[in-house]
Amino acid sequence: MTDLQTLAKQHLMLHFSDMTLEAEDIPVLVRGDGCHIYDDQGNRYIDGLSGLYCTNLGHSHGEEIGAAAAAQMATLPFTTNWTTAHPPSIDLATKLAELAPDGFERTFFTSGGSESVESAYKMARQWHQANGEHERKKVIARRDAYHGTSLGALSFTGIPVCRTPFEPPAVPTRHVSSTNAYRHHAGHDDAAFTSALLAEIEDVIEFERPETIAMIIMEPVQNAGGSIVPPAGYWDGVREICDKHGILLVSDEVICAYGRIGEWFGAQRLGSQPDMITFAKGLTGAHFSMGGLLMNDKVAEPFLTGRNDYLHGITFGGHPVGSAIALKAIEIMERENVLDNVRSNEPRALELLESLKDIPIVGDVRGLGHFFAIECVKDQDTREPLTEEEAGWLLKDVLSDKLFENGMICRLDDRAEPFVQIAPPLVADIGLFEEITDILRIGLTHAAEQLESGVPA
Repeated sequence: MTDLQTLAKQHLMLHFSDMTLEAEDIPVLVRGDGCHIYDDQGNRYIDGLSGLYCTNLGHSHGEEIGAAAAAQMATLPFTTNWTTAHPPSIDLATKLAELAPDGFERTFFTSGGSESVESAYKMARQWHQANGEHERKKVIARRDAYHGTSLGALSFTGIPVCRTPFEPPAVPTRHVSSTNAYRHHAGHDDAAFTSALLAEIEDVIEFERPETIAMIIMEPVQNAGGSIVPPAGYWDGVREICDKHGILLVSDEVICAYGRIGEWFGAQRLGSQPDMITFAKGLTGAHFSMGGLLMNDKVAEPFLTGRNDYLHGITFGGHPVGSAIALKAIEIMERENVLDNVRSNEPRALELLESLKDIPIVGDVRGLGHFFAIECVKDQDTREPLTEEEAGWLLKDVLSDKLFENGMICRLDDRAEPFVQIAPPLVADIGLFEEITDILRIGLTHAAEQLESGVPA
């Protein structure tokens, strides 16, 4: 154990981690290069999850982005967007209006994803109040979806293990089915699947009373549950439901924005028409903590005409250094045609991952852009799921160690159906996907063999 690992165990509280494992080393990552990161013992790993879906440019542009940050620090290290503005936030908001879907001209900046989601809810509440509908306080979200850990955002998160310790929820929320076609009785038929999902949403709205629903929040491709792609017609149908009942529709793009699924915004990839778009993570390529909320002209109108004030603010929202970094990150993405790279890689990357279906525990393979998941099963033919005990053991005690041992960091999650998630930096080439597939084959084959032998007592 290194000195850094010892100090980490003595003083650092890790996020979403079991801190009782004293005998195990805590990985200490010290530097990055391209799509790889290195630990304090010199071992190299593929950054197979882009940090946490955010190192979109990998780890090779720090000097250029750092120079932009240093220049801004030397000019104006900090001021707020509380009743004042400054050039970097103005320039960034202007640039986002250029990149965003038509009709999205205005941005409210935050420090990260949970704050962006909270900001959307506060805006929805106050928008309805401006229109005389004070009863609209409820939210509809999807089961298994993750929208953040602050108490408002956590209300929308549909993962019981995250929510239960903090109940009752701060915001009244009803959850509907995710769009996991692999686990739905109608999933083999897009039209029937879409119809069933939309009917469920309508039923929930009618039960709760339409006049009490403020917003529906959904990710373009749902992260938790494993890169779950919606069926054709789904987003159009949700839009029609929202229009019918006067509900605002929020596209939560904390992960899906800034190229993760091949467009600047996930709404553009799926052709959806939300009223608000939340974002964070990839905005700065993870070189600074920053997020925001884009709103269309309809939502902005009451706050621009004086019918209501948006009573919300965040000290570091629109930070001048963060804004300068975001502008530089976007400049690099445009200069290096990063979105083209993602779109070009997607078909072959999916084909490579699909090739793993000859391994007995590989069930579904799904995703878009650089955002894929492999759902693990007990039986391919029947789609029989792993038990909770089997899933926890297989992912955490067998597969995780094998993948790490072979030089890859990715995500293994069993909070819904167990899956392995792959989301490398957007600058990755097909050669890296081939290497990822080879490592996955070794790990998944080993896991299948271990499962065949039985879960240890």
